[in-house]
Amino acid sequence: MWRNTLHGWGLLSIVIHGLSALAVIGLFALGWWMTGLGYYDGWYHLAPWWHRSLGLLLLGVTLLRVLWRLVQPTPRAPGSRLEARLAHAGHLLLYALLFVVLVSGYLISTAEGQGIPVFEWFTVPALVSGLPNQASIAGDVHWYVAWALMILVLGHTLAAFKHHWLDGHDTLRRMFDPRLSQRSPE
Repeated sequence: MWRNTLHGWGLLSIVIHGLSALAVIGLFALGWWMTGLGYYDGWYHLAPWWHRSLGLLLLGVTLLRVLWRLVQPTPRAPGSRLEARLAHAGHLLLYALLFVVLVSGYLISTAEGQGIPVFEWFTVPALVSGLPNQASIAGDVHWYVAWALMILVLGHTLAAFKHHWLDGHDTLRRMFDPRLSQRSPE
């Protein structure tokens, strides 16, 4: 039940997918909200601390997710060959944008050479810092790629609903029910 099969996603993949989706949407909303805070607002320093901490945890989970995908089978997707290729390309683009937004966020936060405390549990060191206009360029990349990621997430979600409701595929059920990974071939 924990592992993927050709018939469905295992529990670990389902949990990581759900937590990642919540984190991506939550980080986008938090990031957008905190850019409008004034210096004397109580959340002015706390919101970025949460944003950075959650972002670095998401980076770790995303690395784990990619490693898990490399060692686990990918369930067969229903639909045409073209749909399967588009889905594969869309997933690769989701991962690419996610890594770009996470790494650019890291580069913003480490531009001055200081590590990033993650919920005061540990500190991620500043491995890259002091580049010309590092915070500014990384900030622009972070903002625009975050928007592109959210647009792609919306498309990803709409595609899942389309496959479920219009095509009658078990796409959504397989994303939420790990027992489907245990079924025998039909």
